[in-house]
Amino acid sequence: MPLGFRGKKKAKSKEAARLMEGERAGAGAGAGSQNLPDRVPRHKVVFHTQLAHGSATGRVEDFSSIEELYAKIAGAFEIPPSEILYCTLNTPKVDMEKLLGGQIGLEDFIFAHVKGIKKEVNVYKSEDSLGLTITDNGVGYAFIKKIKDGSLIDSAKTICVGDHIECINGENIVGWRHFEVAKKLKELKKEELFTLTLIEPKKAFEIQPRSKAGKSSAGKVGTERGTLRLRSKGPATVEEVPSETEAKAIKKIDDLLELYMGIRDIDLASTMFEAGKDKVNPDEFAVALDETLGDFAFPDEFVFDVWGAIGDAKQGRL
Repeated sequence: MPLGFRGKKKAKSKEAARLMEGERAGAGAGAGSQNLPDRVPRHKVVFHTQLAHGSATGRVEDFSSIEELYAKIAGAFEIPPSEILYCTLNTPKVDMEKLLGGQIGLEDFIFAHVKGIKKEVNVYKSEDSLGLTITDNGVGYAFIKKIKDGSLIDSAKTICVGDHIECINGENIVGWRHFEVAKKLKELKKEELFTLTLIEPKKAFEIQPRSKAGKSSAGKVGTERGTLRLRSKGPATVEEVPSETEAKAIKKIDDLLELYMGIRDIDLASTMFEAGKDKVNPDEFAVALDETLGDFAFPDEFVFDVWGAIGDAKQGRL
């Protein structure tokens, strides 16, 4: 079957619907995961957590999705779940390389970044590319993951990595997926002014210094190689971390997502790798993507490049 996603009808699979609703869960979710009883944890997995701007240390357990995790963290600190923008692992800094996605290492320490100052920024679109890379937290909040040096947005110093994009030209986009936000920004007309309503994560200087910071687990990261895989349905499962070669392939696919679509999403990249690692040719891979991720409307060139990354991984060229 030839490639070509544009103009196709939307995929009707449960996986596609789940991803479009922002309930990111990695590859293998659904009925297939029920056939892997040896991967289900046989004991409760407990994580330590703090608010990134400063707090005592809390404990969270018994969650299977990002939405449930946010609710547990909110309960531990008596705040609304909607106040949480995103979480980082093993660092309270706004470090986009440490974002929590669909997997958490068993020894990871979770820092929750909550809403801080709201700001409106007017930007004149003098060139086609804004220089932004967008990601989302899996439960409806899109935010800025990367700003290209020397780009249009880089010149607007009030716009920062980690800022949540709440509105574009007054239109509320809470609940949109990252690729929808990236498309909206790309479609803004050149030589016109546009307005972004942004929410910064709360900074440490706004409250008292962090207490009990000495309990951070940074020193013991990596003592267990297992990860907790969060799922939209069914229990979370403990799995082995990807091999070094697989991790390189997933990273390359994530780089391609940024190049072609202006988004970064390591869990989506992992899902795409899983969809293609057992396929024998690009057409089979294209069909698999269309069945599960058709709503993303990936360009044909992107699909071929992703298939190339998977092929490189299979052949040990990464």
